[in-house]
Amino acid sequence: MQNSNNTADIISTVEFNHTGELLATGDKGGRVVIFQREQESKNQVHRRGEYNVYSTFQSHEPEFDYLKSLEIEEKINKIRWLPQQNAAYFLLSTNDKTVKLWKVSERDKRPEGYNLKDEEGRLRDPATITTLRVPVLRPMDLMVEATPRRVFANAHTYHINSISVNSDYETYMSADDLRINLWNFEITNQSFNIVDIKPTNMEELTEVITAAEFHPHHCNTFVYSSSKGTIRLCDMRASALCDRHTKFFEEPEDPSNRSFFSEIISSISDVKFSHSGRYIMTRDYLTVKVWDLNMENRPIETYQVHDYLRSKLCSLYENDCIFDKFECVWNGSDSVIMTGSYNNFFRMFDRNTKRDVTLEASRENSKPRAILKPRKVCVGGKRRKDEISVDSLDFSKKILHTAWHPSENIIAVAATNNLYIFQDKVN
Repeated sequence: MQNSNNTADIISTVEFNHTGELLATGDKGGRVVIFQREQESKNQVHRRGEYNVYSTFQSHEPEFDYLKSLEIEEKINKIRWLPQQNAAYFLLSTNDKTVKLWKVSERDKRPEGYNLKDEEGRLRDPATITTLRVPVLRPMDLMVEATPRRVFANAHTYHINSISVNSDYETYMSADDLRINLWNFEITNQSFNIVDIKPTNMEELTEVITAAEFHPHHCNTFVYSSSKGTIRLCDMRASALCDRHTKFFEEPEDPSNRSFFSEIISSISDVKFSHSGRYIMTRDYLTVKVWDLNMENRPIETYQVHDYLRSKLCSLYENDCIFDKFECVWNGSDSVIMTGSYNNFFRMFDRNTKRDVTLEASRENSKPRAILKPRKVCVGGKRRKDEISVDSLDFSKKILHTAWHPSENIIAVAATNNLYIFQDKVN
């Protein structure tokens, strides 16, 4: 758990790598912190699973766009790991405008015995070199170095909200409010525009792209969601510019629920393919929905995240909370889904048993081996002693970003500027 009270330390993204050995967080101050899981030792079997800081580096700096007189925040919007190919790790991180590819590697040896330089690294006078030495590698303290290998800039007019690595591991995409670009990892000075929903006349703008992701196994397929509550599945084999979607997922609105806020709360804040690639999950303001790729007219599952807020939409609109962008994640076997809520609550839904639970990420619960107790929110009427009234929820404490270990029951939950890591007590 890390914590502090500085705005720059507010966590803005959390992501496990493909093995779950590393966990990266990005924050509002443009920093990336990578945690590494401790290896199991013979004498301390239960110590396995603790994540400790492995590397911290400044990924993005604040910039200024002089043409538009706009400040460009350094805040990290997303981090995506590349599968590990060798001893080094690679990850993509992005702020509103620029994507960077970082290499994170270890050094525990250093060369000694240069011929042309002295030990301080200064060039020696060639006249004084009378013997040739064989340089040797000497052990040194372990150093973890983060170096930017590629910078993918100047391709987005609007703010980048998503990056997604393709299953071919040669390309990735970056999406902003109106366009999606396809990049090759080796080429930084050009990208292909694969989606463009910008109207010729900006007055006619009715929707924006909110999230985008590649299919986990088919490198030609991706989805993107919109502020109108729709999801489009696109196939890059069909045409170079994916303006015509292959599938269009939308649930018709229940007229009895229609209100002034209907459009705002139907905006999708996150879309995620299941690991199997058969389903997509979407998160809007009040619900999480699971869609089967073969059925476009309605989701096969709908989970109420915090239905008790339906009567509170007016005040949530006034304090801007109604525009909060919650993310959602699958567990490794696609059987449980998790998403955040207010008051540092997060929700888990078991797709098989249909059971759901509300848990709280707080200081009190973060003592080692503490067991999380389910929380209940009550609306009106009499409150039981372990329940919390909907009127006393703290809307400044929100869990927008969570991550699930790819194969084990270990979750990472970002509560403002604290990172909590919980694991199943079975481990």
